[in-house]
Amino acid sequence: MRRTGDGAGHRSFPPRRAGRILPARPVTTDRPGPLAGCNVVVTRATDQAGSLADALRERGAEVVELPVVVIAEPTAGGAALTEAVDRAVAGRYDWIVVTSPNGAHRVAERFAGRTFPGRIAAVGPKTAAPLVAAGYAVDLVPSSAVAEGLLAEFPVPGDPTGCGRVLLARAETARAVLPDGLRAAGWEVEVVVAYRNVAPDVDPGVLAAAARADLVTFTSESTVRRYHDLFPGTVLPVEAACIGPISAAAARHAGHEVVQADPHSVDGLVAAVEEWAKTRVY
Repeated sequence: MRRTGDGAGHRSFPPRRAGRILPARPVTTDRPGPLAGCNVVVTRATDQAGSLADALRERGAEVVELPVVVIAEPTAGGAALTEAVDRAVAGRYDWIVVTSPNGAHRVAERFAGRTFPGRIAAVGPKTAAPLVAAGYAVDLVPSSAVAEGLLAEFPVPGDPTGCGRVLLARAETARAVLPDGLRAAGWEVEVVVAYRNVAPDVDPGVLAAAARADLVTFTSESTVRRYHDLFPGTVLPVEAACIGPISAAAARHAGHEVVQADPHSVDGLVAAVEEWAKTRVY
């Protein structure tokens, strides 16, 4: 019997390119959805696009899933994160801070059910969810789901039994606002890479569909930047819906007309797209 890996008769296939075009959900009532006739680009990574894409499709939109980033493990298999979490379990940090579901998921994995004696802060409820699902209490979720909101509500060092140290687990490339702000408040901060955002190989047909769309959604400053790396010198589509003030500022700087989510969540972003659709000129 010939094994699959034998050379004779073995065919290799190129890897599937990223992105897909998803039609609107079938209408189940006499009234079309509030986004009927709209074509919306979702720029989140493929494994994170589902909830936003599904919500838009349920409201009648055709969705172009254009993952401008792919989430990858840190270099060396995330050994630095593993070692940092081990130190956290040993009581070397007063706080662990996570800024995205990707980081929270990887921290929870490395906890592996062990007790963390300190406290945990997450930049928003979606970010907190992987840790909560793993059985860990999240002590601080700011009312405004941005780094500035977390800084505004983060306590100053003052516990005489604490060590005054914070472990910040985040993407390889991120703004300096949070570590700089925590240090300015008196904390000793260790930043560890929890994951990397890398560029995918996008299907050309998906790129063409995105350029013809009515609206593009952005969930971070990096998605704006990477989207425009795919469309150098153009602003297509012109109109954008952004999850918060940081992504909104980046989109405006890139030349988009922006609507902003309030609250800064997927639900808020969907509501912002609905408001945009009410003012759309056909």
